[in-house]
Amino acid sequence: MFDLTTPPHGELQDFLQFHSEALQNASLLLGGKPALKASITLIDEICSAPVLTRRLQQDLVQLHELLSLEHVHDLSRPESAYFADLDPAAPYVEDLCLLTEALQDVLLRLHHRLDISRAA
Repeated sequence: MFDLTTPPHGELQDFLQFHSEALQNASLLLGGKPALKASITLIDEICSAPVLTRRLQQDLVQLHELLSLEHVHDLSRPESAYFADLDPAAPYVEDLCLLTEALQDVLLRLHHRLDISRAA
């Protein structure tokens, strides 16, 4: 009748739904309006996707790179300018760090689950 099985990326879907506003705020703060738009699209697509496509996985990596400040030292990227405007003593910086660590934990568990399911 009904398929009530949770997809392998169900935990990720739950995380993205629960932290949607925080992820959007972080994206805007660290990458401006283009990053915000990309994050909104990514969250919507993952939360409605029955499987994680390669493109969605790549977009997740880009979101994690944005949150983990991967490209802030590259002066040719917009992240560099947004990062320069941040106040390291601001209270939101700790929230960004915790959000990034939580996303990374979810992605590592997902990666482990997907590796196991592909090997089976």
